[in-house]
Amino acid sequence: MRKTATEADTSAPPHRRFRIAGADVSASVAVFLIALPLSLGIALATGAPLQAGLVAAAAGGLVAGLLGGCPLQVSGPAAGLTVVTADLIHRYGWRTTCAVTVLAGLAQLALGCLRVARTALAVSPAIVHGMLAGIGVTIAVAQLHIVLGGTPQSSVLANLRALPAQLADLHPADVAMSALTLTLLLLWPRVPGRLGHLMRKIPASLVAVAGATLTASLSGLTLAKVDLPSWSSHALSGLPEGPVLGLAAAVLTTTLVCSVQSLLGAVAVDKLVAGRPGLSARVGRSDLNRELLGQGAANIVSGALGGLPVAGVAVRSSANVQAGAVSRNSTMLHGVLVVIAALLMVPVLELIPLASLAALVMAVGIQMVSLHHIRTVTRHREVLVYAVTTLGVVLLGVLEGVLLGVAVAVAVALHRLTHTRITHDEKEGVHHVHVRGQLTFLAVPRLSRTLHLVPQGAHAVVELDGSFMDHAAYESLQDWQNAHTARGGSAELTGRRTGVSVGATGAEACRCHPWTPWREHRCERPQSAPRSGGSGSGSGSGSGSGSGHQLARGISAFQRNTAPLVRDELARLAREGQQPSQLFLTCADSRLVTSMITSSGPGDLFVVRNVGNLVPQPGEESGDDSVAAAIEYAVDVLRVRSITVCGHSGCGAMQALLNSRPGEARSPLQRWLRHGRPSLERMADDDRPWARLATRAPADAVEQLCLTNVVQQLEHLRGHESVARALRDGELELHGMYFHVGEAQAYLLSGEDELFDRVGVVDVSA
Repeated sequence: MRKTATEADTSAPPHRRFRIAGADVSASVAVFLIALPLSLGIALATGAPLQAGLVAAAAGGLVAGLLGGCPLQVSGPAAGLTVVTADLIHRYGWRTTCAVTVLAGLAQLALGCLRVARTALAVSPAIVHGMLAGIGVTIAVAQLHIVLGGTPQSSVLANLRALPAQLADLHPADVAMSALTLTLLLLWPRVPGRLGHLMRKIPASLVAVAGATLTASLSGLTLAKVDLPSWSSHALSGLPEGPVLGLAAAVLTTTLVCSVQSLLGAVAVDKLVAGRPGLSARVGRSDLNRELLGQGAANIVSGALGGLPVAGVAVRSSANVQAGAVSRNSTMLHGVLVVIAALLMVPVLELIPLASLAALVMAVGIQMVSLHHIRTVTRHREVLVYAVTTLGVVLLGVLEGVLLGVAVAVAVALHRLTHTRITHDEKEGVHHVHVRGQLTFLAVPRLSRTLHLVPQGAHAVVELDGSFMDHAAYESLQDWQNAHTARGGSAELTGRRTGVSVGATGAEACRCHPWTPWREHRCERPQSAPRSGGSGSGSGSGSGSGSGHQLARGISAFQRNTAPLVRDELARLAREGQQPSQLFLTCADSRLVTSMITSSGPGDLFVVRNVGNLVPQPGEESGDDSVAAAIEYAVDVLRVRSITVCGHSGCGAMQALLNSRPGEARSPLQRWLRHGRPSLERMADDDRPWARLATRAPADAVEQLCLTNVVQQLEHLRGHESVARALRDGELELHGMYFHVGEAQAYLLSGEDELFDRVGVVDVSA
């Protein structure tokens, strides 16, 4: 007897033997080679025992890798925590610092259980980038003293004051090793040609430290080197000692920096994963609450074992993704390699000059002051927030700098909310009222004064250049428009951001308000307005019908509002020609907006639409080669990298296919739908598993057929000669997609047991 979709969902999966993919093994080695010198360097920069960096790297790899919600994010001692940890060690000692790390881990567990992970992402990126820049400056200034052969002071200002004396008392050997390390770091990734491509597979940080170590050993220079005491004397966590308020602030700071850095890192890893075709469906999006729980557990273990605080690390995570990792096994295996190195490679590690590690960490600190971030905050007019946060972290500390940044960000947001510019001018008899900024009740008096400058009976255009309007401003505009129209005038309300005309004179106008979100978009037609195709007076001419007016107004709004914004980009596309990355084959249903559900723009998709998103099998076209021609053109001429077949809920074609009878092919629609009969046969075949959704059973037979049809059309695609050849050569990927219109939810075919899984869903139920 055939299983239902629900029974298929709940059936127990077959037992599979645990295996580690070769891609995970190679990626773990690459990450380990980066993590080893950086972990030692960060421990040196904080003033902690050097073993503490190795303990944190192992805990981050094994614990956070196993329990975290971002499988490909690599955790360990992070440069962003250097200043915080160094200050804790200076104030309270090493054992208390370990206790603070444990308490911070417990706090992260509590936050993860409360499911507030996404709240951390509400912090302005300008604050986060400013915090990292401030930490980077602090690290670089402190490590500069070790690079020159001296000892860093306790603060940035003290380090700057001591710098002239340090420059007067240089240690040539330390400076030479530091210079060699920095030179290798800079030049190694820039070696050209095939040799350079092969060399870049070895991390620059490993090459720089190894080169300095080998040079120091062969030259016999007298240098301070890594000193790893016996593990038997390694200091573990103790009970926290110190003022309660000070310890509470330390726990709060550590929790904040660890959590925000890890969560932002997880989001960044998601973007990297999305850029690797086929990996996103296998790995899935990060579970941020679980990631917070994993980071908390890793900090508890690291702190208890005498390690540094742990957070997600961008450099190691990006290297993990770029090296080809496909699961969390890579992160965990890198932790195993760190443990092996800590136990078996102590004699080798003790040959590393401290000046080389300091130069490596100084370079990391300099890179944390990102020019890209500065350009981004400048473009979004948040330079003040960035600068205040950076200076606050440098001069006062991490927590104080972040709080200052938050205060400035709130002040800037309030200023923008209350600052609205309203202007009025007249051009060729038309009165233009331009509103720039957010339109709230605070601006209503100025708006009313400006609107009353428009004479009675005149034509007025009110242009709203903002993203928010409250109820008071909305009513004020509506009341003025109604009164102005009643006195014989005309008023048109437009939105620059939306590119849609929002008001017009005349009974047949299509009224769509630009300040209303798109989700409430609706064209309201009066009862007297004829529908397109009707027998009214305008039926013989599209320009005279209500729909003709609507089309003309829409085009006019595009030319006035949208065309100036996209003209440069379209001109570039016109010069370069179309170079789409994928062929998107979907249904002709009017509710399916391909550019919206794929977040794509002009030139991204080569779209083919037909009734039922059908792909006729080769030789079955019977005179209609339109779909086959589009496939051949997309694959052979445009060289698309992927083809997606997208079905959708409530498909009328699938409903008609279910209701059709064999041999019935009299009308054009019935003749076309015969290409969907293999999907009907597939659904009725008891020997085939049903295509299904990962989250629930199909709602009805129509939805079941919609899912089955996507799978069947992918098989038809593989039969086309161009597609088969590109698949053999590894130049093309096929994807199945299902879009539920009512839920605004996309599903991707995973390729295993014809399962469609949700895309882009993060649990925010808390």
